[in-house]
Amino acid sequence: MSDIADRLSPSRPVSGAAAAAFGLSDVSPVPSGSGLARCLWVGAVNGVFTLLSLPTLLAATIVLLILNPRYNPGPLFFVQQRVGRGGRVFRIYKFRTMAVAPAGSSTSILASETRITRLGRVLRKFRIDELPNFINVLLGDMNVIGPRPDATEQAQIYVRTVDGYRDRFEVKPGITGLAQVVQGYAACANSTRKKARYDRYYVRRRSARLDFFVVMRTIQVMLTGVGSR
Repeated sequence: MSDIADRLSPSRPVSGAAAAAFGLSDVSPVPSGSGLARCLWVGAVNGVFTLLSLPTLLAATIVLLILNPRYNPGPLFFVQQRVGRGGRVFRIYKFRTMAVAPAGSSTSILASETRITRLGRVLRKFRIDELPNFINVLLGDMNVIGPRPDATEQAQIYVRTVDGYRDRFEVKPGITGLAQVVQGYAACANSTRKKARYDRYYVRRRSARLDFFVVMRTIQVMLTGVGSR
């Protein structure tokens, strides 16, 4: 997988009526890997992993309701607007890992990192904070596997400045994706460009084999904490 970025071809434009904020559309993608067989496979993956995750999600919720008042005071969930397929904005659900920001405080990445609590760092390291994403899978906003959705403010910038970024909007975003398990967290412009290449590769080459690779690497990341922030 190390040479994926070097084998990518130029980006395809997204066709259809433009979405107001991103110049995108609710497209019906037809790259390789689409069709009935692909839909059945994605539905099976979503169903199986969501069903398996529900007991863990419930257990984590109970534990955090007990621990949060002391180690991570504030709301249990973090809710944020993210951009999904066709540029549609939806609300993503995560376990909160940062102290509640004071009114008027900076929203920069550096400032946000300083607000991560000790309990929050543990949740992030082992991706426990993302368990509520399965609620979004149930709601139809996300798949288990796909490009990780960005916040609306970031997406509005990246769609204009990062080559091939808009290709990700041809499919539903995912809880985990190729870019996350191969590259890890994107913290700068250069790593964001690399992430877009991996996402573009997944959109064009998505298959059961590639999904299996992402799942196995995701399990490895969860067990080791590699690539966490």
